[in-house]
Amino acid sequence: MEKSDKGLSAWQLTMMALGTVIGGSFFLGSAVAIRAAGPAIIISYLLAGALVYVILFALSEMTVADPAPGSFRTFAQKAYGSGLGFVVGWVYWSGLVLAMSSEATAVSIILQKWFPALSLPLLGVVVIIGVSVLNLLGADKLSKLESGLAAVKLFAIIGFVVLGAALISGLFPGSSEVGAGALLAEPWFPQGLSGIAGSMLIVMFAYAGFEIIGLAASETSNPYETIPKAITYTIVGLVGLYITAVLVLLPLIPTDTLTTTESPLVLALDRWNLGWAGNAMNIVLVTAILSTMLAAMFGLGRMIRSLADEGHAPVWVKDKGDIPYRGILFSGAAMLAALGMGFFLPQQVYLFLVSSGGFALLFAYVVILATHYKLRKENGCSPEGKCQLPGYPYTSWIALASCILIIVSMPLVPGQGAGLAAGMALVVLFSGIYYGQKLYSKKVAGTLTVNKQALQFETAEELAPDETRLEQEKDAKRQ
Repeated sequence: MEKSDKGLSAWQLTMMALGTVIGGSFFLGSAVAIRAAGPAIIISYLLAGALVYVILFALSEMTVADPAPGSFRTFAQKAYGSGLGFVVGWVYWSGLVLAMSSEATAVSIILQKWFPALSLPLLGVVVIIGVSVLNLLGADKLSKLESGLAAVKLFAIIGFVVLGAALISGLFPGSSEVGAGALLAEPWFPQGLSGIAGSMLIVMFAYAGFEIIGLAASETSNPYETIPKAITYTIVGLVGLYITAVLVLLPLIPTDTLTTTESPLVLALDRWNLGWAGNAMNIVLVTAILSTMLAAMFGLGRMIRSLADEGHAPVWVKDKGDIPYRGILFSGAAMLAALGMGFFLPQQVYLFLVSSGGFALLFAYVVILATHYKLRKENGCSPEGKCQLPGYPYTSWIALASCILIIVSMPLVPGQGAGLAAGMALVVLFSGIYYGQKLYSKKVAGTLTVNKQALQFETAEELAPDETRLEQEKDAKRQ
């Protein structure tokens, strides 16, 4: 691909990735992981960062060789056949649609505090329609919007770090020096290795969404240079921000006082009488969720277009232009349907479905690693000579085993057993649909072949000379 002035830059792609990744999972969900591991949560964030590094560079290596619109789904299809391409594409799309419908509900609950006259369903519908319409503007305009929203989140984390550091060191006006604070009163490994293992799933969710870099690769100006740069910026930015924020958080509040209903950053600031900063953080939480939904919709539209191009989705979803209008609208409609399910289905059933979102992401990461291992083994480096993943194949094996271990350990985390069950149900469902379609197509093709042969035979009979009639004519002439 020749370099062009048009397309997403490494910085735009990085901000889009950060917009997807830094969401409710960190600002709100990190409380679960921190409670499970205690101060040892730092190890969990480092391990997860190393795992994300391997996955991203495996994806980058394949993307540089072939910046296909379907990214990891297309690569999986090349490596293992259309069956896996179909299943991973639909599992990822379905899981993300369900997860984002849940995010729409979460942001609606916060917005209703500011707009009490509006109902939750109405707010949820407005949010999803708004996210869909903004995606119709195209990658360039969306990336600029995402850059702004991502900047808000980044500045919020940086602001928390600055305030927390001022409290710890006693530099904040009117406050006494916190010092090591809460860290002095609790063990560093409250639950041992099991606590770290139990926190890994939630921490991985805090990093989830980085695969947007692969899905956006076809819209970059020069993927050979842009993708590796964007990945480096994303990894350094994420690991640095997360670990710094948690290091500042730990002295400010005991980990066993954190709750799942409020952001640990907000609780830490409230504890030291900085309620105004906590209120500002709630605004950031809304921004974070909306930003995540925007970037997720970007990936959903391109994933469904990739499926349609391969004949794995309805023909009417196909798009020929740069912006997958139909894929975005179809994904938005599915999100609205999932939102409706949340209000009409029993809560247990809806939570069971929504919990598949985490599994869908982990399943995609397993597929990325397995696909990269096979393609690298069979084809070597990409045509550009970009062998970016260090330590291959050992890093691939370790990362693949780690992802599978995290999936298997899902039932050990409260509430995530349903996620594993729902995710496996999606895999079985789409596998059944794919092979059912394949058998049906073979049956139809066989029927058409038989009918065609029968028609040819009947035509041949009609055109063939009537031997009996010819013999009778010959006998009449002799007489």
